[in-house]
Amino acid sequence: MPEVTQILTALERGEGQAAEELLPLVYEELRRLAAWHLANEQPGQTLQATALVHEAWLRLVGKEDPQWNGRRHFFGAAAEAMRRILVENARRKKRLKRGGNLVRVDVEEVDLPSPMPDDDLLALDAALDRLAEVDPRAAELVKLCFFVGLTQEQAGKELGISLATAERLWSFARAWLFQEMQRTRDGPG
Repeated sequence: MPEVTQILTALERGEGQAAEELLPLVYEELRRLAAWHLANEQPGQTLQATALVHEAWLRLVGKEDPQWNGRRHFFGAAAEAMRRILVENARRKKRLKRGGNLVRVDVEEVDLPSPMPDDDLLALDAALDRLAEVDPRAAELVKLCFFVGLTQEQAGKELGISLATAERLWSFARAWLFQEMQRTRDGPG
């Protein structure tokens, strides 16, 4: 997708029309990835894929001076924006005025289990921030695989690493995040 890279370079130079050219090129891919991620959210999720993509897009191009070092960096920024939006949404839903810990149940989806409860998403977010301090590349791989929905091979290409390295990082990150989330749930002591 060299055209995307060229448009990103134009955006960095401050060419305002470049954002209008970029959106049609990346929109369907971002929407597909957002839909995939939202399919893993718990039933009753009020955020739709289109809204998630639009909000992420506004955050990406609404910056004063967007700086992306190519396609990989752009999609990494998109993954981070989607992650932040989903985490903010989970926090907002947990607020007392929004029902606090009450669970919204859609009668037609009663039999479906909740793949990622809000508490788990918040714990994952905190653990992912700590992982970024330990191994930033592993954290980026998790964001691309989990929040954007890329395969390990696709994420490896975006990060410029081999599939074998991506698989090693994925194994390490999953084990590290699991242990960190367990430690957080169990509390001190």
